[in-house]
Amino acid sequence: MNIELSNKEFRHLLDMVYIGNWVLNSTRGDDRFKEYDDLESKIFALCRENGMKVLVEDWNGVSVPSQAYAEGGIHEAIAFYEDNVFYEILAEELSRRDMEYPEINEDNYDEIVGRMDRYMNEFESSGLEHLVLED
Repeated sequence: MNIELSNKEFRHLLDMVYIGNWVLNSTRGDDRFKEYDDLESKIFALCRENGMKVLVEDWNGVSVPSQAYAEGGIHEAIAFYEDNVFYEILAEELSRRDMEYPEINEDNYDEIVGRMDRYMNEFESSGLEHLVLED
């Protein structure tokens, strides 16, 4: 298979591959999906042929994203995503808890979304500052 990409498209592909592998493998410890590590390595190895050598380095004989790549802002993008997902999941869970964990259906959807919106507004204005656990 051959795919024609501009340098800009290839650079975006690197980001997508890195982020995808991060989501799939970053929390798995030794139980990683090797196929995704191998594919990331294969894609990043192409940096050497495409004028982007600074984005790849060898580690134990394997091509991996370089430290320069990893420190170049990609983790800020991942953190932004993680923060948003965290708050959205928390808002939904708290909303459903407030309603005694109903199955989401047509009858309660608007109420759940309304509660979620209130939680999200609170998180946007105060973060977790007002979140309190009671004994």
